[in-house]
Amino acid sequence: MRTMLLCAALIAAPAFAAPRVGAPAPAFTATSASGETVSLSDYRGKTVVLEWTNKGCPYVQKHYKSGNMQALQKDAAANGIVWLTVNSSSAGKQGYVDGAAAKAEMAENDTTQAAYLLDHDGKIGRAYGASATPHLYVIDGKGVLRYMGAIDDKPTAKLEDVKGATNYVSGALNAVAAGKAPSPAATRAYGCSVKYGG
Repeated sequence: MRTMLLCAALIAAPAFAAPRVGAPAPAFTATSASGETVSLSDYRGKTVVLEWTNKGCPYVQKHYKSGNMQALQKDAAANGIVWLTVNSSSAGKQGYVDGAAAKAEMAENDTTQAAYLLDHDGKIGRAYGASATPHLYVIDGKGVLRYMGAIDDKPTAKLEDVKGATNYVSGALNAVAAGKAPSPAATRAYGCSVKYGG
């Protein structure tokens, strides 16, 4: 009986092909905290960073309280890179925000992302295989996924570990800007699990 229920659950679940570095990044359209419609295709020709977030996650807090995430966002903006923050927390789950709460979060953290996307149904997160907060992706101007995984090589929630860490995202952005393949191109994201709905 248990096996039958498991099979039924698997059949009922939507199928998503796992994203692959070197392949086209999954297309998406979402509503931003400001109520605007945002599509990945809007930024064709520009490098795009996707950052999965959850305000209640201590691993996310590590990078915001230290100013590390804001520094990355500002550096990206200065170099013409589009930074999109994505929140896939479902209603009633940790980290869920509506537009007003997302804008308040942006103001509190003094962030400079191009848009904060509300992915309450988890479609974008599942399409990208986002499993943790933070989980980051770098997409080049041709729409090809070039990096996915952890923000750095220090998988802790300690603020002091930001200093001295190898930042995979800035490394990937530098490589893409130079027309090279990031190395590493994929790492295992660390943090809190993305709080998807049922």
